[in-house]
Parts: sequence; C-alpha cells; structure tokens
Amino acid sequence: MKLHYKEVGHGQPLLILHGLFGTLDNWATLAKRLAEHYNVFLVDLRNHGRSPHNEEHNYDAMADDVLRLVDELQIATPAIMGHSMGGKVAMKYALKYPTRLTKLIVVDIAPKAYPPHHDEIIDALQSVDLSQATSRGEIDQQLAKSINQEDVRLFLMKNLYRKEDNTFGWRMNLDALEKNYEHIAAAITADVPFKKHALFIKGGRSGYIKQEDIYGSIEHLFTMVEVETIPNAGHWVHAEAPDEVYDLVTRFLDTD
Repeated sequence: MKLHYKEVGHGQPLLILHGLFGTLDNWATLAKRLAEHYNVFLVDLRNHGRSPHNEEHNYDAMADDVLRLVDELQIATPAIMGHSMGGKVAMKYALKYPTRLTKLIVVDIAPKAYPPHHDEIIDALQSVDLSQATSRGEIDQQLAKSINQEDVRLFLMKNLYRKEDNTFGWRMNLDALEKNYEHIAAAITADVPFKKHALFIKGGRSGYIKQEDIYGSIEHLFTMVEVETIPNAGHWVHAEAPDEVYDLVTRFLDTD
C-alpha cells in the first residue's frame, strides 16, 4: 500500500502518525515548527485521509505500510512519532523493525488493549445521511444529536470532502474501521523488547496511560523509556499543549 504523505523541512527525518479518525493535517501546526530543525513527514495511515482504503486494518499491516513508505523515501533510520492509534502503529513498527528507526515517540497511548469506547462516535458518523446533506452545518447538526462536544465534531468533520457529484463523503473508510475495531483496540505485543530510546508523552488529564501501564506493559516492551506528563493536557496533547510537546520532542531527538 502506497501511503499519502506530506514533507516539510530539512534535517533528521521524523515520521508523524495520526490517531483514529484523524489525518496528517492534525499535526500540521506543530510540524511547521518542527520543520525548522527536522525533515518531517506527515503520514495518512491506511483507511484515513488520502491514503488508500483496504478491508484489512491491524497493526501488523499498518507497520508494514510504514516500512514501505520508509523504503520508498529511501530513509534508512527515521525517528517515528505517533499519537493514539498512530502511537500503537509506531510501537509495532519499532518492535517489528528495530533496525529501521533511531528513536520512538508515543503520544498518550499504552501498548495495552483498550475496552470499546468509540461506539458512540462510529454510530453517529454512520447515522449521517451524506447523500442528502447540502452543507457542513447540516452535518454538524446531525452529529450534534449524539456528540455534544463541538471540538470532537469539528475534528471528525475534517474528514469531509466533496465528491465529483458535489455530495459529501468521508475520507476515512468508516466501514473498515468499524469492522476492524477489535484490532484497533488490541494490545501491542512482542517476544523481544525495543532496546533503543523511547519517549512516551502522557496528557495529565487523560486516562489513556495509567501508572500501572508505565511499570507494566510500557517498561516491559521498551527498556530505554522515558515517560513525561504534561499536566494541563488531555488526550489530544499536541493540540492542547503544543509548546510543551515541541520542547519534549526536540530535547529527546537532540539528545544522544
């Protein structure tokens, strides 16, 4: 699978992987700052953004997609950073292909399995009748019946685009994501831990990484790990605390 990506900046290569229902644009603002020091590649993962759709959606397949992109770009060893689902892709890549990256950065996700907690969002997205919608405002009104948070609706609606017949469509492959949700929520496992430097960034107001995860699955799989907490941030750490994330990422990447 040939992933869609956007390249900015010069220097040490850094791949950035977005989370579930996201696109590479979610990281555009922070990537612009990072591009002053690094060669940044913003990536649309399979079934998201402008990358191809496929019925298969699991972390082995997505890690392989990233390796193909790294080969295509002729980069021997980039640093890789991922948020949420993208963080799990980055973990799987690091564990599966440890010689094909320098450092790993994971934003607000642990390697563990998570209970289903996106059912409401998937149901809301599936309930929207895009064929009859004439404006983004109408779609927002339909989503608001199930999703109260305006910021969540705005995030989801970044996936909207106009088809050739002028009707709306979702860029993400919603059917495949729903069908494969069990794989998306699954744990990341490996027989051999990742023995290079890894940084996990936790949102202090987020419940995705718990203290027992740090001493459990994270340190078990990533033996040279640092875990940093940004107290004032929730799950979308890079959007809520961009300065703090920028400082942590640059310090980590620039330290031998």
